Amino acid sequence: MSIATSSDVSLSEAPAANHTGIDGKGILITEAAMLQLGTLMGQQGKGKLLRVGVRSGGCSGMSYTMDFIDAAGIGEADERYTYKPAEGAEFGVVCDPKSLLYIYGMQLDFSSALIGGGFNFSNPNASQTCGCGSSFAV
Repeated sequence: MSIATSSDVSLSEAPAANHTGIDGKGILITEAAMLQLGTLMGQQGKGKLLRVGVRSGGCSGMSYTMDFIDAAGIGEADERYTYKPAEGAEFGVVCDPKSLLYIYGMQLDFSSALIGGGFNFSNPNASQTCGCGSSFAV
């Protein structure tokens, strides 16, 4: 009988890479979130984009927003990023300039855990976050 040690762990168990927009910019999206977003985008139908932003409110003062929009909902000043998952069709993510100031460099992850599952935001610009993970302060 042998006991596995930490040196027995293979390098293939390294964390999955984050995805950025095709142009190398935008928020970071983990592989798990890319798969979930790809599934959700497929259910929305053609021509939909994901709008990511922030608004006032929540436990800590600001809360994250995510919603599907039509191309007609893109503002003149909005930043638009295109993401290409390993499997599935590419999709667009839109963010208004004000929100981008607060979430630039943010990582979007997804967990299928029964408790605490769903989309998770890891924001390097946040000075504090609430326990639910959907609001923050700067």
